[in-house]
Amino acid sequence: MTALELPPLGLYVHFPWCVRKCPYCDFNSHTLHGTLPEATYIEALIQDLRAQSGAAQGRSITSVFFGGGTPSLIAPAAIGGLLESIGALVPLSKEAEITLEANPGTIERGRFSEYRAAGVNRVSLGAQSFAAAQLERLGRIHSPQDTHRAVEELHAAGLGNFNLDLMYALPGQDLAAALADIEAAIALAPPHLSHYQLTLEPGTVFGALPPADLPAEECSAAMMELCQARLASAGYGHYEISAYARAGAQCHHNLNYWRFGDYLGIGAGAHGKYTDLATQRILRTVREREPRRYLAHGAQAPLPTQIVAAEELPFEFMLNALRLPAGFEQGLFEQRTGEPFARIAATLAGLESRGLMQHNAGHWRASELGLRFLNDLLTAFLPERPTAGSRAAPRRA
Repeated sequence: MTALELPPLGLYVHFPWCVRKCPYCDFNSHTLHGTLPEATYIEALIQDLRAQSGAAQGRSITSVFFGGGTPSLIAPAAIGGLLESIGALVPLSKEAEITLEANPGTIERGRFSEYRAAGVNRVSLGAQSFAAAQLERLGRIHSPQDTHRAVEELHAAGLGNFNLDLMYALPGQDLAAALADIEAAIALAPPHLSHYQLTLEPGTVFGALPPADLPAEECSAAMMELCQARLASAGYGHYEISAYARAGAQCHHNLNYWRFGDYLGIGAGAHGKYTDLATQRILRTVREREPRRYLAHGAQAPLPTQIVAAEELPFEFMLNALRLPAGFEQGLFEQRTGEPFARIAATLAGLESRGLMQHNAGHWRASELGLRFLNDLLTAFLPERPTAGSRAAPRRA
């Protein structure tokens, strides 16, 4: 076993409320009824981080991501106060990337300037589509004009580092419509663009009642290829399965995830993952999902913690690292998992022989074929299930 090293540390902050729950969304989000308990929730977040601050083990936070839900429902002054409290508990790097997710339909004029003054230096804007009819079918509360106005507000506020979220394979969408969304996004010159296929997730409205006019699988694949080519021609590098960026504009927070870095998670339903040097173990954490229960006792309750078993580490690492078309260095696997590279060498060689992986001088990446069938590729790293009569090791923290 190789000694674990402390990787970079990020912080994820979850705000669970939305104006309206979208029919495709499986995130921990809840329709807001009544007044937003802003001050109470901010105080709970501070208590939550205080309880977890020891996991930083002397590190500074290199990125903060305010996700949701809809974090832009929270006032800029409250975000600024929370950032001050975060820095008092765990130091914030001077170069920390601080991202706020925002819904174009919840942004008041001038508010982005206030968020910037509060410490936010990157925004992720949930555009999803530039077709009004699609936005209505997706249950979005904003219009294409709202997205255009929000981008204008971002530029006016000096927040030039922003992402646009787009979806494709939408109900009734054809190749021309998918490409039209990409063209509209490129015209707004975002440094970063996320491009996701609409998926039908269990527990969602669309999961229970799928739209009848979803594009066929072949059409969805053609949309992806066409849009990827257009983004490439416009100067956007494809650096993660669903993410594209101009040079230097990759999302540092998400890269930390994909490189199997550490992150603390605070807020209702927030997940975290950190390396414990003292025990040489990797642990995952999760908070109470339901906002009222989180506010009642979740932030003060003992943090539910689960050890990632050694036999699960190859899959956990690859699940993240292979989302990056650039792949990973074999030394990174050892640094982030504490496991010898020999543990996965034979599996990688077998995948390479099938044309699913490629390597050069200790650097491994999924091939184009492997990226196309990534879920199938990843199953090669799943731990073997216990056979009859065997016993799995218990998990304890």
